[in-house]
Amino acid sequence: MGSASRLALTSSNAALAAVAPGALTLSVGEDLFAAGRIIGASAQFRGLLSDPSIEQAEKSGLIERVFGNDLSTDALSLLTTIASATWSNTDDLLSGIEEVALRVIATSAPAGLSIEAELFEFGEIVSSDSALELAVSSSFGPPESKVALINALLQGKASEQTVVIVRHLVLQPRGRRIEELLNTAASIVADSNGQSIATVTSATPLAATQVERLRTALGRTYGRELAINQVVDPSVLGGLRVQIGADVIDGSVESRLNDLRQKLTA
Repeated sequence: MGSASRLALTSSNAALAAVAPGALTLSVGEDLFAAGRIIGASAQFRGLLSDPSIEQAEKSGLIERVFGNDLSTDALSLLTTIASATWSNTDDLLSGIEEVALRVIATSAPAGLSIEAELFEFGEIVSSDSALELAVSSSFGPPESKVALINALLQGKASEQTVVIVRHLVLQPRGRRIEELLNTAASIVADSNGQSIATVTSATPLAATQVERLRTALGRTYGRELAINQVVDPSVLGGLRVQIGADVIDGSVESRLNDLRQKLTA
C-alpha cells in the first residue's frame, strides 16, 4: 500500500475500534463485503471514491445515496469512513473495505472459535485437489455456481464466519490466487485477536506437547501469541520448517542436504 492508503487504513481501523464490540455482528461484516463487491464491480464508482480531488463530504453523500437504504447503521457508518478517506488507488480502497469486514467478522466469532484454523484447513483441502482449486478460482462461470460450491463444501462443517469469508473471497478475488486469499484473510483475523500465524512443516505430525512448547518458545521470540498451523510433508525428512509472515526458520534435514549440495557443486 502507498502512504496515503496506510493512513486511510489506520483511520478506518480506528473507526472500527470505536464501535461497541457487541454491535460488530456477522451481518455487519457481510454488509461490508457486499458493499465492497458492488463498488468493485463499477469502475466509475471506484474511480470517484479513490479520486483525491473529491471532497470527503461528497464521497460520504455518494455512499449514503447508494447504500443508505440497504446497509445496517453500523455498516453504513464504517463504509462511509473507509470510502471518505484518501486511498492511493482503487485496489487499496477495496482491500481496506475487505480488511475492516474481516476484522468485524473476527470480532463476531464466539469464544473458542478459530476462524484462521478453519481457513487453513479449507486451504489444505483445496490445494490437494487441482480440479477443486480450478473450480473455486476460475473467473468463468456464474457467481451463483461458486457460492453453491462453497456452501456444499463448508456449511455444517465450518462456522458461519468462515463460510461468509470464503464466499466473499471467491466472489471478489481481485487477481489473487486462492492460497493468497486465504492466507491474507487468516492473517488479518489472527491479528484482530492479537495473534500471528506460524506455519510449521514437519515430516510427521507433532505431538500436542511439542506444539505447545514450540508456541511458547516462538511467542517469547516474537513478543505475541501465535496460532500454529501444522503441515505434514515427508520430503522435509526431519526437523522443522517454520514460517511466520516473511520470516522462515528452516531446520529441516532437506534444507541441510540442499545446503550441502550447493557447497559441493560450488
